[in-house]
Amino acid sequence: MNKWIMFVIFASIITTFADKAPPQAFVGARIIPVVGEPIEKGTIVIQDGKISAIGVTDSIELPKNTVVHDATGQVIMPGFVDTHSHIGGGGAGDSSKPLHPETSVFDSFNVLDSAIQKAQAGGVTTANVMPGSGHLMSGQTIYIKMRDGRIIDDLVIKSPEGKFMGGMKMANGTNSIRQAPFPGTRGKSAALVRGLYIQAQEYRQKIIDAKGDESKLPPRDLGMEALVEVLEGKRIVHHHTHRHDDIMTVLRLQKEFGFRVVLHHVSEAWKIAKEIAAAKAPCSIIIIDSPGGKLEARDLDWKNGVALEKAGAVVGFHTDDPITDSRLFLRSAAFAVRAGMSEQAALYGLTMAGAIMLDLQKRVGSLEVGKDADLVILSGAPLSVYTKIDETWIDGKKVFDRSNAKDYLWAVGGYGAGDNRPVEYCCYGKGKQ
Repeated sequence: MNKWIMFVIFASIITTFADKAPPQAFVGARIIPVVGEPIEKGTIVIQDGKISAIGVTDSIELPKNTVVHDATGQVIMPGFVDTHSHIGGGGAGDSSKPLHPETSVFDSFNVLDSAIQKAQAGGVTTANVMPGSGHLMSGQTIYIKMRDGRIIDDLVIKSPEGKFMGGMKMANGTNSIRQAPFPGTRGKSAALVRGLYIQAQEYRQKIIDAKGDESKLPPRDLGMEALVEVLEGKRIVHHHTHRHDDIMTVLRLQKEFGFRVVLHHVSEAWKIAKEIAAAKAPCSIIIIDSPGGKLEARDLDWKNGVALEKAGAVVGFHTDDPITDSRLFLRSAAFAVRAGMSEQAALYGLTMAGAIMLDLQKRVGSLEVGKDADLVILSGAPLSVYTKIDETWIDGKKVFDRSNAKDYLWAVGGYGAGDNRPVEYCCYGKGKQ
C-alpha cells in the first residue's frame, strides 16, 4: 500500500479517537426520568451524545475511561422543552397580508442572541421558536437545540430525512384584527383562514392528479407547499388563542381541515377543558405572576393546568420569551402546582408534554436509554424556591455551569448579561475575536 495512503488512514484513525469524548457518568443523584418513578441514589451515563445507561448506582457498570461526576445531593431531570419562544429576534410575515405560510423564522434568527445563553441558564434545551402573533398565519416555526452555534444550521433539529423541523404559527383573536388587508372581525378572520386552506386542498389535489407528470403539476407555490405539509400532518399548527370562543373556532377549523394542532396560551381553557380534551388537542399554557397584558387574556388563571389535567388533556408550558424570561421557566410548573396541578403532571409538562407537541418524544423529554443526552442538574427539589440550576447539558455537552463566572452572569444578570454572545476564533488566540 502507498505510504501516503497509509499515513492518511492512520491520521484519520488518530483524529477519530481524539475527537471522541469519553463517557460521562453522574453518580449519586436523585434522578427524575419523568417517565417512570424517580431513582434515589441513581446513576446516569451518557456517551456519544446519547443516554447509554440509567438506574440505581449499584446496578450500573461504568464503561472504561468514564469521567465520573459526583452528583450526590443534586437532582437530574430531562432538559426542559419550551414549546413557544421568540428568542433570536426572528420574524416572518409582514403587513402586506394576514396570511404568510411561505415565510420562516429560520431566515431571520440571530444565533448569537444572548437569550440563548439565558435559556441554557434556565434549563431549556429544546425550543419551538415562533414568528409573532400579529397575523392569522405568520409563518413557519423552527425547532432548535440551545447549542452554542455559529450559524442557525448548528441549532436546528433535523428530521430523520434530514429536513429542518418546525411547525406553522397561526393566531386568532384581537392580535390579527386590524385595518385592511387584515380582517376587522373574528368572523372575517375565520373566513380568510378557511379560504386559504381550501386553496391548499385544491393545490394538493392537482399534485395528486398529476401522478408525477411534471407538465401537469401546478406552478410551484412555497406557501401552498407548506400548507400541504400541514394538511398531511407533517407540519403541526401552533395556534395562539385566548378566549373560549376563539379556542372553539380553532377546534372547528381543525376538525374541518384535519390538521394537527397545539393550542397556545389558552387563557380561558379552564372554561372549556372538557371540549379541548375531547378534541385531543394538546395545550401549551403560559403562567404569568403579575397582572396586565391584553384584554382578551383578562380571565387567565393559574388553574388552567389543573383543569386541563383533570379533563385528560396533554398539558405543557411555554415562556413566550420575552413575556416570561427563559431563566424562570421552572417557576411556571411551580405556580401550576400551587393552583392544584399535580407535581408529576407539572414536571411532565416541562419536558415530555412539550416533546410530544413538537414530534420529538422519541428523542427528548425523558431520561431513557437511547435518547439525546439533554440533562438539567438541579441543586435540590425541582419546584423549591431555593433550588438553582447548576448545569445544563445538550447532546452530551455541557452548555451551562453556574460555577463558571461567565455562565453565572447569564444566570443572574448584571453588566454585560444582555450582550450577544461573542464569536471566538481559534486563529487569534483563545478567547479573542
